[in-house]
Amino acid sequence: MTNSMNNIHKKAAESINSVKDMMRKHYNVNDFEEPIQMQIAFNIEKESVLDALALLKSHGFGQLSLLTCVDWNEDNTLQLVYILMNWDTGIHLQLRTFLDRDKPVFKTIQHIYPGVKYYERDVHEFFGVEFEGNEDAYKHLFLEMWTEAPPMLKDFDPVKYSDKKYSMREYTTEFPTKVDTKPKKESSQIGGK
Repeated sequence: MTNSMNNIHKKAAESINSVKDMMRKHYNVNDFEEPIQMQIAFNIEKESVLDALALLKSHGFGQLSLLTCVDWNEDNTLQLVYILMNWDTGIHLQLRTFLDRDKPVFKTIQHIYPGVKYYERDVHEFFGVEFEGNEDAYKHLFLEMWTEAPPMLKDFDPVKYSDKKYSMREYTTEFPTKVDTKPKKESSQIGGK
């Protein structure tokens, strides 16, 4: 068992090095992270994302596991994170790119990974990123009739929103001291007798 696990990790390391070489050669990516074993992460210029995703898919990364977004409010950027998996090697890959937070617009990747339309819809709804070419991204999935700023942005104030949207309620810490637990008698006769 130990030898087979060593072989798997050796193949994974070779695969990761192959991906690094490919990204260096085609996109001049030199800053790689390996957050955990069998995972690789890197940032890429947004102009290269579609081409890089198509290349990675043709090299075995056939599953788009997730598209998510990170709000770097202090840098005025949003970071799209595409998480891919290669079933043959078990390698997970994070391809990341930055968008301007004031005008977060990107192109859909539906022609590469068709299932992304739901992830793009989610990222649009919660972070406000517009995905050109994905008409489904504008249909609300969770936040029907939402008119506020996207709720996952760090400057969204949920308390202010709740105070504006819902009336204030008075809460008390007093609880009833005696609760009647006896079932009420129900009449089995018509007319209550």
